[in-house]
Formats: sequence, structure tokens, C-alpha cells
Amino acid sequence: MKQFIQVEDVPDKDVESLVQEAIKLKKQPFQFDDLGKHKTLGLIFFNQSLRTRLSTQRAAQNLGMDVISMNMNSESWQLEFQDGTVMDGNTQEHVREAAAVISQYCDIIGIRTFASLTDRGKDYREDVLSKFMQFAKVPIVNLESAIRHPLQSLADLITIEEHKKIKRPKVVLSWAPHPRALPQAVANSFVEWVKNSDAELVVTHPEGYELADEFVQDVSVVTCQQEAFEGADFIYAKNWSAYQDYGKILLKDNNWTITEEKMNLTNQARFMHCLPVRRNMIVSDAVIDHENSLVLEQARNRIFAAQVVLKKILEWKN
Repeated sequence: MKQFIQVEDVPDKDVESLVQEAIKLKKQPFQFDDLGKHKTLGLIFFNQSLRTRLSTQRAAQNLGMDVISMNMNSESWQLEFQDGTVMDGNTQEHVREAAAVISQYCDIIGIRTFASLTDRGKDYREDVLSKFMQFAKVPIVNLESAIRHPLQSLADLITIEEHKKIKRPKVVLSWAPHPRALPQAVANSFVEWVKNSDAELVVTHPEGYELADEFVQDVSVVTCQQEAFEGADFIYAKNWSAYQDYGKILLKDNNWTITEEKMNLTNQARFMHCLPVRRNMIVSDAVIDHENSLVLEQARNRIFAAQVVLKKILEWKN
């Protein structure tokens, strides 16, 4: 694997094989601890992180790698991403030099950025991530970008594979309310990855919260949450802001909160969320604390999602 930006970077888009390899690594996490010896992973963060930062660092350490982390908002010069700019403002260093320099210190670079939610064109062009991909000299791993979060989605598929009771489960991605405008990244990526797995996928959201066509093409989308939940095996809750009326909160409808009553419509579905979660807004305490909740297992599987990706890249480099 040369890089890890989206599902297309998985060789032959064979997501099932990648999931199975991650599950094997989970059983013997230190089996390849010589693979990353004398190799360094750089983790570059443009926004906050808990699971991504810690799980990716742990994954690298399981493979014998050293890890360097930097928060670009507080520990670095501010970067300029536009070419031809007269840099007489707040930015002190251009991404051309920064990405090339980091490449001299690190064998793999992980980049985490965030959507502006003000300029859809800029966000969906992945300006920050694409510039690092252009100017870095080593493989890039997407730790979450403006429109995708592939490591989370891979961890989600690992979790579904471990807990599914039937070969082709019904998986529902449900919009849920949130007090702040959030990107579409997790939702986009989840749809993209589940579409490449053996599952029946349904997306449900209020009118106005449609995702980009490039992600939901050929996916069943309904605006009645209760209808979507009927017979579901997995319920994945996530908020996202509007795509058409970009970055806007169109409603704060707590009728979309995931409750026990709604879960009773399902086939004893397992509840999933990427975390952090707003309790009693996204999901009720009773649901997230129920034995059918998989949120902690999803978080644990972030380690092995990152580990299998790093392993594949290291094997390619070697």
C-alpha cells in the first residue's frame, strides 16, 4: 500500500482481506514488532484528537516504530498553502518547505485536518491534505480530512465483522442532533467503506441533510428514521451539517436522538458511534450504556485499523 487516503487505496479495494488481517493482528499485536524498527511515524495535527492520536501512536509502537507528534496550531509556524502568495500576513512557512522537511525526519506522515464548513469547494478539494500529498516525499496516512475519516471507517468495519450474527447484516447510518455544525467526513467515509463490504446499507436523515452524491450513489436513503431502523442489525449514529446549504445547522430536532424505543424497532441491533458523543442528544444514556453498545470496542479497534495500514505501507516501502 503506497498511501492511505480513502478506500481506493486498499489494494484491489479488497476491504474484506484488510479487515481480516486487522483481526489477526489484534490477536497477536506484537508479531511484526521488527517491521518498523528504525522507522519513524510523524503525526501532524491541525485539530484536536484523542482516539486518533493515541491509537495511531500505539499502533506504530506495536510495529516497533518511533513516533513524533506535532500540533500545528500551537507548536509550529503557521503554514501557507496557496502558491504565489506574498507572505506578508500571519503565515510564516509554506507547505512546500514544511512537507519536504518533515519527510526528511519521518518515514510515514499522518495528517489530521478539519473542514472549514464555510467553503465547500475548498473542503471537498481537500486543500490541506492534497498539498501535503503533493510536496511530501514519503507515504501519507489520512488521520481525518475535510471529507473523509478512513481509519475510523476501517475500525468500524472490523467491529461489525466481529459482532455480526448473519453474513449480510443490515447497517443503518442515522443522522442525530448536535449543538454545533460538524463535517460530513465520518458519514461520507462510513458510507464509502460499508458500500465496499458485504452489508445492506441504509442512510437516514432529515430533509436537507443529504450527503454528496459521490458518496450516497446507489445507497438506500430514507427520511423516516423509524422506518430505517426496522430489522436493523447495527445502528451507527452520527451528526453532520448540511452539504447543499453548506455547513449549516438546519434544525436541532431532538426527535432524532437514538433512544431505547427506537432501538426496540431493530433486530436487537448493536449501537455504534465514533466518539466523542453528546449524551442525551446524539444518544440516550440507556442506549450507549446498554450491553449492545459497541462504542468502546470501536475505539479499541482504532489501534488495529491503524496498525494494519502502517504494516501494509511499511511492507511496501521495504
